[in-house]
Amino acid sequence: MEEQKKQKNINDLQTNEKITWCRGCGNFGIFVALRKAILELNIPLKDIVVAYGIGCHGHMVNYLKIYGFEGLHGRALPVAEGIKMANKKLTVLAVAGDGDLLGEGVQHLVHAIRRNINITCILHDNQLYALTVNEASPRTEKGMKTRSTPEGNYVEPINPISFALGLGCSFVARGFSGDVNHLTEIIKRAVNHNGFAFIDVLQPCVTFNYINTFQYFFQRVYKLEETDYDPTNLKLAFEKSFEWG
Repeated sequence: MEEQKKQKNINDLQTNEKITWCRGCGNFGIFVALRKAILELNIPLKDIVVAYGIGCHGHMVNYLKIYGFEGLHGRALPVAEGIKMANKKLTVLAVAGDGDLLGEGVQHLVHAIRRNINITCILHDNQLYALTVNEASPRTEKGMKTRSTPEGNYVEPINPISFALGLGCSFVARGFSGDVNHLTEIIKRAVNHNGFAFIDVLQPCVTFNYINTFQYFFQRVYKLEETDYDPTNLKLAFEKSFEWG
């Protein structure tokens, strides 16, 4: 309890390291939401661990002032699973990017969902390999020109929501880095969920992705809880997952 009193300000969860994300990057919103959620969950900081993959998101290991481990590319989930199995009392999160998790690491997502291990996975979904300066990821829209697809991406992107639903994931949600308060609540619910929780966060890349911008999302996103949506209706969840575009 004394520890939590010392960590009552969101800035107390930020290190003194210089943040190297591009100005306006969607990662900032996720960083703020995660810190807010950690404080509001009132879990002792010594009992929280975050495992990171490789990518722009992975720099957060240098900025978030709690226990963290940055693994190999695509391997955030097996690291998080190992930590949880070693000490089940810990609150464990995995933070990954769309190229990181849905590319090289996709097999780990499949089996983490199957095993329903009690961890929370937050996907930074900017639809690119941004750290390697604009290459197509498994989430890049068809037709989008990138450094690796100069004539346009020729395949349809993976749909992470329908993918997780199809595997029977016990908690599936989507948030937007431009709505920090809403994203904070999603993270809190995911952490409190007893089982594997998957959050796809729409996160604009302001440097390379000129299609899926903040303006693009602000014109399209809405809150399901403000409609007559039934979160227990799997068929309806699948239908909603294909609303993209």
